[in-house]
Amino acid sequence: MPVYYQYITSICQYKYTHTDINNLNLNDMEPADNNIKNREGNNLHEERHYGNNIHEHHHGKHAGHHHHHHHPDISGNESMRNIFIFCIALNLLFVGIEAGVGIIYNSVGLLSDAGHNLSDVFSLLLVLVAFRMSKAASNRQFTYGYKKATILISLLNALILLVAVGAILLESIYKLRNPEPISGSAISWTAGIGILINGITTKLLMSGKEKDINVKGAYLHMLMDTLVSVGVVISGIVINCTGWNQIDPIIGIVLALIILASTYSLLKESLLMTMDAVPSSVNIKTIEMELNTISEVKSWHHLHIWAISTTENAATIHVVINRWEDIEEAKLKVKDTFRSCGVNHCTVEIESEGTICPNSCC
Repeated sequence: MPVYYQYITSICQYKYTHTDINNLNLNDMEPADNNIKNREGNNLHEERHYGNNIHEHHHGKHAGHHHHHHHPDISGNESMRNIFIFCIALNLLFVGIEAGVGIIYNSVGLLSDAGHNLSDVFSLLLVLVAFRMSKAASNRQFTYGYKKATILISLLNALILLVAVGAILLESIYKLRNPEPISGSAISWTAGIGILINGITTKLLMSGKEKDINVKGAYLHMLMDTLVSVGVVISGIVINCTGWNQIDPIIGIVLALIILASTYSLLKESLLMTMDAVPSSVNIKTIEMELNTISEVKSWHHLHIWAISTTENAATIHVVINRWEDIEEAKLKVKDTFRSCGVNHCTVEIESEGTICPNSCC
């Protein structure tokens, strides 16, 4: 079917839903077009097409492609931002206390925990920056805005964790070779306060950890801090009861390895999202199976799914339909399939049977 014929069919479809398309009079196109424009308040919005023109996206009625805009992210959630600000202030206070006690009593466990907590504070600050950047308006150079920066910040947070783990391991190994006397009571009480503070922070972040990988990263940071504090308390009790000071660096090494294990998944997911891999939250096999059940769709190809940000996923797909009259129903079902699988920004290109797709290399 010629391309111009497809577009004529799409434009006139509102008025001629039950009309024989082959008998269309091109002179009657104007009233139908006006009828579409009159629906501007409900169905039509104009978006700036970065170039020199204005590109109209009609939701559910555009023959070439369909854009569905839905942003289920939590970066605009004021309560979540306030939670992060509170957690930052609380942890900064504790970092100062813990570092001071660690220096006074020469505890590598406390100093390593303080250093790790400081890196967590920086990570929480980065998440706030990510929230802000995700809301920045798009422009001619960044047509998606700065949403991708949230993925880069997630990657940076994972790298910060790796640096913190390396520092803990080096210091623990040094202390293991050169043990020094430590006050078990002092580090136990200080770490006990850490359990309380880190536990509160972890609880506050729990509600958003499944919605944003950056929040999940912050949650893992604080959860590991809680475990670190538990380990420091244990080492303090052992030192106080037995005088075995080497337990402190041993606990430091064990906790560093635990943090390293938790960091791996965060680093892996961040790297994959940076490389536009299918997000882990999207099951592509389910999408493919659901697409194959849509009766109006004869076949599909050029399926691409990637992450726009840590909370938004996008997809493009070419769909071959059985009958041109099924275009709207096919697009609706394809769109619903992607939405149900966590992809809310979807572009669907409709093709008729026999159309030669120029993008055979995709």
